[in-house]
Amino acid sequence: MINVRQFEWTDFDAVTAVWEATGRDVVTRPELEAKLTRDPELFLVAASDDEVAGVVLGTYDGRRGWILRLAVHPGHRRKGIASQLVKELEDRFERIGCPRVNLLVMPDNEAGLRFWRALGYLPYPDVLCSKPLRSGV
Repeated sequence: MINVRQFEWTDFDAVTAVWEATGRDVVTRPELEAKLTRDPELFLVAASDDEVAGVVLGTYDGRRGWILRLAVHPGHRRKGIASQLVKELEDRFERIGCPRVNLLVMPDNEAGLRFWRALGYLPYPDVLCSKPLRSGV
């Protein structure tokens, strides 16, 4: 049985392993420490028998919620874990008064786009602009 709960620091190595197994960049401890000072209740793990099977990182800026870094370990896919993580995160967004949730999907990620559309997320024609700051280099 999968239990979706808030991230704890004892999960860090397991979460890192999930990100690595799925080819995602790993969020470093200092980055997570900064994130967790704002909204720790929006960083969730899906665990089964003390094994982290999936993770999602949510954030809320006071205007919009963002879903970041949804990942399920390849050995645990096709079991509804990603949907469970998203549902719990959406519930938490609603409880804090978040009116809209955004996320980014690479345009060539057809499976990802199908997944998000099935959950009611619609693509927008926005253009992502990004600028690294010296502190983030």
